[in-house]
Amino acid sequence: MIATLSIGDELMLGEIVDTNAPFIATQLYAEGYRVSRHLAVGDDEAAIAAAIRDLAASHRVIVATGGLGPTEDDVTARAAAQAFGHEMVLREEVLTHIRAFAARVGRTLHPRNEQQAWLPATAELVPNPVGTAYGFRLDHGGCSLFVLPGVPEEMAAMFTATLLPTLRRLLPSPPVLLTRVLKVIGLPEAEISARVFDLAGPGIEVAYCVAFPEVQLKLRATGSDRAGGVEALLDDTVARVRERLGHALFAEGEETMDTVVARLFREREMTLALAESCTGGLIAKRITDLPGSSAYFVQGIVAYANEAKERLLGVPAELLVNVGAVSREVAEAMAKGARECAGSDLGLAVTGVAGPDGGSAEKPVGTVYIALADADGCRVERFRFGGNRDKVRIRTAVTALDWLRHRLLAR
Repeated sequence: MIATLSIGDELMLGEIVDTNAPFIATQLYAEGYRVSRHLAVGDDEAAIAAAIRDLAASHRVIVATGGLGPTEDDVTARAAAQAFGHEMVLREEVLTHIRAFAARVGRTLHPRNEQQAWLPATAELVPNPVGTAYGFRLDHGGCSLFVLPGVPEEMAAMFTATLLPTLRRLLPSPPVLLTRVLKVIGLPEAEISARVFDLAGPGIEVAYCVAFPEVQLKLRATGSDRAGGVEALLDDTVARVRERLGHALFAEGEETMDTVVARLFREREMTLALAESCTGGLIAKRITDLPGSSAYFVQGIVAYANEAKERLLGVPAELLVNVGAVSREVAEAMAKGARECAGSDLGLAVTGVAGPDGGSAEKPVGTVYIALADADGCRVERFRFGGNRDKVRIRTAVTALDWLRHRLLAR
């Protein structure tokens, strides 16, 4: 029913990332509509016209962005006119807008800007409240083509103010569509699918999205009556997913691992101290990025060098010599030292080889030890994380935070 068309050589050459198409799809999805097809073409008049004709043959609505500027490669208006057999004319109201806009911002109007006032003769204009390029609508057969500027801020303002209300009137009322996003850690996508795939059925869709290092499980429920069944169906499906995934499901919606851990610390009234080596303070940053973290976070020590591990955390020198900084024993000593010097309920430590150098046959790049100390003792585990330096550090930080989550849930 709805297609999007992104236009511009800069998109096809990979010079910029297209943010317009995702914005449009997201806004439409929130209204209950889905984009069924998306195309991207360069600044070629014939190619743009061909793409418009192709999409118009099978779609009720096309939303195109880009190519409405004042330069010689801005050919979208001419291409749209060509596609539907319309003439181009100078639209005086657009020219007046361009001149007024230039005067308002104190800019001398270049003659090339007048090109933006040449639009298809029968086009319905779409005002631009934040720029010079007007958009327009062309109807042909059973298709309505909407063309907007490629500048994201201008496109978004015009889409929200004009296109969205128009589409609500133009298109039939969509079915009720509700979505819940569940976030999972510690299980691969294939394992998650194996546990919940059978929950998909009439009225329920199950989709998966890897958002490193977590997997997002998206449940979509559709129906004709929100109160009479769609919400209940979705709630029931979420409950069944929670039962099957257990504590691997750590958050829903806007919640993150960081916010979940913060909430649990406040609820349990416990405190934390950190000792970080390979993550270089990343865990402490994630914790202190949230306001109010001083209620439970006492301190963090980045003990990168062996000397710092000895001096700040009390790690015995002979331990570092005999087993090395990346070891079960040193991780435990770091966690206990962090807890003792801070007087906190929990002490969390990480030490590892983030790479790209420093690995060995015994301790290859990606080897990480995580330790969590409390009044009852210390848990330590070895991990082997794949990926580059950044991914090893991120996965270490998130895994450590997940340890905290499990520990707090167990209280």
